[in-house]
Amino acid sequence: METYSASISPVICNSTTFNLNGSHLCNESISSRLADKSEHQQYVIGLFLSCLYTIFLFPIGFVGNILILVVNISFREKMTIPDLYFINLAVADLILVADSLIEVFNLDEKYYDITIICTFMSLFLQINMYSSIFFLTWMSFDRYLALAKVMRSNLFRTMQHARLSCGLIWMASISAALVPFTAVHLQHTGEVYFCFADVKEIQWLEITLGFIIPFVIIGLCYSLIVRVLIKAHKHRSLRLRRQKALRMIFVVVLVFFICWLPENVFISVQLLQRKSEAVSSNSPSFRHDYPLTGHIVNLAAFSNSCLNPLIYSFLGETFRDKLRLYIEQKTKMSTLHRFCQAALTSVIPDSNEQSEV
Repeated sequence: METYSASISPVICNSTTFNLNGSHLCNESISSRLADKSEHQQYVIGLFLSCLYTIFLFPIGFVGNILILVVNISFREKMTIPDLYFINLAVADLILVADSLIEVFNLDEKYYDITIICTFMSLFLQINMYSSIFFLTWMSFDRYLALAKVMRSNLFRTMQHARLSCGLIWMASISAALVPFTAVHLQHTGEVYFCFADVKEIQWLEITLGFIIPFVIIGLCYSLIVRVLIKAHKHRSLRLRRQKALRMIFVVVLVFFICWLPENVFISVQLLQRKSEAVSSNSPSFRHDYPLTGHIVNLAAFSNSCLNPLIYSFLGETFRDKLRLYIEQKTKMSTLHRFCQAALTSVIPDSNEQSEV
């Protein structure tokens, strides 16, 4: 039946005596073919971008964040307060990078039929987003305290207070993520299931608490820091040292803004569309209407967690020194182990040789 219908549809379209029903059938057939072709093109483009992410960015993010953790933990006695914050940021990024390997190949909407995967993706994505922006916000405030209030901040900027701050930030991130997590549910759109936080109140909370307010605070902190640097023009060596310390955190915040801005703009457009058109709960979502755009903004958000290790390793002089020392220690240990093993073998005779003597 399908072959027969496909074979007669050109005849219906080219006939000059077709009726209204035939014209309607012809239009539906053409629109269906165009839609299928467009969906196939979007699928190919999305798959290509996912492969690029997996080949180039995922290894950098996964190995880089692990390397940050290993190197800093290996030098615990030399750990500074910014190092502690970057360790926690690396943990949050590592969670998202591992989570992204599943998400980047989410090119089929039926993928979210599996409730366990939906729960895992939604929860860990939210936790990483909030923890990353909260840590970056707190790091900007900590930099301001360190540079602008050097004497009075010494009592507050202690390692004990830094550990307490990290614990509170993780608690705040988990609490902020649990709210949309409770709203995650299977939403019917025809015969396809979706599982994500699609409640408009939760999305407004994500944009406000996870993007707008933190960047207002970050912008205020850096404005005050610039004033401090301008006042320090008389002490050139001090100003250069402070600028080097600020450069890495500024780039990290800038990359975070560039990577997460498309995601938040996409959600904002979705919310504004709902508000203006009074979309019903059973209508297709904005991500359903623009799947390729939604996939691209997700890849951009995931890229942030992959780029942070590069920024940390190239701009952080302290980390480069630790990494160089770590590699030297591991190389010396392996060389020393081989030397000792060779020396012991030459001095201590083999058990078979002992039995023959």
